[in-house]
Amino acid sequence: MTIIADQICILMLFCILLYSGNGICASLYDYSATTKCLAEPRRAHYGGGLIVNPEFNRGTEGWTAFGQAAIREATSEEGNKYIVAHSRTNPLDSFSQKVQLEKGKLYSFSAWIQISRGSDTVAAVFKTSDGKLIDAGKVLAKHGCWSLLKGGLAANFTSLVEILFESKNAEMEIWADSVSLQPFTKEQWRSHQDKSINKERKRKVRFQLTSANKTALEGAVVSVTQIKSDFPFGCGMNNYILTSTEYQNWFASRFKYTTFTNQMKWYSTEKIQGEENYTIADAMLQFCEKNGISVRGHNIFWDNPKQQPSWVKKLSPEELREAAAKRINSVTSRYAGKLIAWDVMNENLHFRFFEDNLGENASAEFYRIAHQLDPNTIMFLNEYNTIELAADKESNAVNYKKKIDEILSYPGNAGMSLGIGLQGHFSSDQPDIAYMRSVLDILGSTGLPIWLTEVDVDIGPNQSQYLEEILREGYAHPAVKGVISFSGPAIAGFKVMPLADKDFKNTPAGDVVDKLLAEWKSRALEATTDMKGFFEFSLFHGDYNLTVKHPVTHALTSISFKVTKHRPQRTMNVQIVD
Repeated sequence: MTIIADQICILMLFCILLYSGNGICASLYDYSATTKCLAEPRRAHYGGGLIVNPEFNRGTEGWTAFGQAAIREATSEEGNKYIVAHSRTNPLDSFSQKVQLEKGKLYSFSAWIQISRGSDTVAAVFKTSDGKLIDAGKVLAKHGCWSLLKGGLAANFTSLVEILFESKNAEMEIWADSVSLQPFTKEQWRSHQDKSINKERKRKVRFQLTSANKTALEGAVVSVTQIKSDFPFGCGMNNYILTSTEYQNWFASRFKYTTFTNQMKWYSTEKIQGEENYTIADAMLQFCEKNGISVRGHNIFWDNPKQQPSWVKKLSPEELREAAAKRINSVTSRYAGKLIAWDVMNENLHFRFFEDNLGENASAEFYRIAHQLDPNTIMFLNEYNTIELAADKESNAVNYKKKIDEILSYPGNAGMSLGIGLQGHFSSDQPDIAYMRSVLDILGSTGLPIWLTEVDVDIGPNQSQYLEEILREGYAHPAVKGVISFSGPAIAGFKVMPLADKDFKNTPAGDVVDKLLAEWKSRALEATTDMKGFFEFSLFHGDYNLTVKHPVTHALTSISFKVTKHRPQRTMNVQIVD
C-alpha cells in the first residue's frame, strides 16, 4: 500500500487538537472492521503503529522468515505490494517481526490476509522471549481476496515478542499486507471508553419554553429526572425469588432485565418424559411482568450432551426428533410474544449433541421453527469463550461467523432477526480487554445485535476490579445492545460472584454494579431558561420527567419525554400555561 503523507499529517494534527491536559488522545482507537473479503486490502490501521514497513513499500525490510518458510515481496496487478511466506512445512512457518511489549499496555493488532488457494483459518501468534505462544486473533482467509484479521492483547508482561502467522495447512502460501500493532495506555483505553459512551449512549437535548401567547419564557426553573434507562443492563434470576420478599425488593429496585438461570431449560420443565411442568417459570415470568422486568428466554435447547434431561440421553435419533419437536413447539408457543429474546441453541460451537443425532442442519432447523412460532422475538446464539479466551479454538469469531452464516442461509431463515450472545464467563486472571474489543469489532460488523448474556468473573482477589473493566468495555462498545450479569445474592445460591451477602449487603462486586448503574443514568438536573427560553442537557438514552416552575406564578408543569439515539436532534418546544 502507498502511504499518503497529507492524510497522515491530517491525522496527526487531529490527534494533537484532541489531546487533553493529561496527554490522552482518545480519538485514536479505530473500531472499523469487516468480515467481507475484499479485492484489495485497506490501509494499515494507525499507519502500522509499532510495525516497521507495515505496507511493504520497502520490500521485505523489517521482516524475516520464521521456521522453514521463505519470504518474498509480491505485487498485485493493481500495483499493491505485499509479503508472501512460501515453501512452508509447519503451521507456524511464516514471516515475522520482533516488537517490544510493555506490561500494563493494551495492543490492537490487525493485518489483511490472503492465501494461495482455497480457504483456511490464519491466526496471529505472539511468541515471547521464553517461547510462550499467545493467540492474538484469527481470520478465515481465502484465495482471490483479502480478509481482515483483527485481534489484540492486554500485556501482563514486558518482553520482546515475535509476531508470527499460523495456518494448519502448511502446503499453501500465506500473504499479508497492512500489518498494524498499536499500543494504548490504560488511561487512553479508559478515555476512549468514556468518549464512546458519550457518543453511543447519550444525546444532547435542547428545549425551548414559551408562554401561552408563544413568547419566550425566561427565568423558568427546569428540573429533569430520568425514570428508566434505554440500555438493558440486567441480572440473572432464579426461583428463590418466588419465596423471598427481600430478594424481590433487591432485584426490582435495581434491574429491569433478566435471564432465568435454569428454570426455562428442558431439564427443568420436563424432568420426566411426557410430564411438562412450567409452574416455576410461569410464576417467575408473572413476577417480572408485574414489576416491568423484561426477560430473555434461556434456553430452548442446549447442545451439550451432559445438559439434557436424563431420559433424552436414552432416545434413538427418531425418538429424539419427535421429543425435540414437542419441546420447541411447547416452550416457544407458551412464551411467544412475552420475551425479548430466545437462546435457541445454547453452545452449539463447542458441542454437537443434536447435530450428531439429527444431522448437520439440526441447529438451523430449530432456529427456523422457533422463528415461525415467535416471529417478533430475536433468536440468539449463545456461546462462551468468544470474548473471554483467545486460545479457545471452537468459539472464536471466525467460527461464530461461520455458524451465523449457516443458520441464515438455511431455507426459511433469510428474514430472521438473529442475535449474537456472548456469555462472558471470565476466569480470575486479568481479562484481555484488547482482545475482547477486537472480537466485538469483528462480530459487530455483521450488523447483528450483540448481548453479553451471562457475565461473571471467577473468585479471586481482583474479581470486582476485573468485573468493572469487563462491564465498561461492553457498555462502551457501539455494537453491544445489552448486558446481563449471571449473579445475584448469595442467599439465592449465587456462589461464583454474589452481588450481595446473605443479609443483602453489597459485596465488592455488588458495589461495582450499583456504581455503574448510577454512573450510566442521568443524575437529577436543574437549569434556568435563558432570555429566549432555551436550556440544554446531555442525557443518557431513556425515559424522563420534566418539571417547570413558572418564573412569575411559580406554578408547576410536568411532562414526560424520551431520549433515543436514533431520534434526530432537534429543539423540543414546550408551551407553559400561565
